[in-house]
Amino acid sequence: MLKLYVTMQSMFIATADRFRDGERGATATEYALLVAFIALAIAGTVTAFGGQLSDFFDTLGTEVGIVAA
Repeated sequence: MLKLYVTMQSMFIATADRFRDGERGATATEYALLVAFIALAIAGTVTAFGGQLSDFFDTLGTEVGIVAA
């Protein structure tokens, strides 16, 4: 009876290890999706506000240049 218990326990541990190892790929995929969505958000924001940001930094650079002179 002890042999049967040990065999069943070994099978359970081996199966649990297989499932645990399989989650590494899923985690990497989730991180890749997060990075992709963040990159899309940044690209969309820069596209939408790019002209305004350029004008802001041009004005800022001019003002800093006047103060420094």
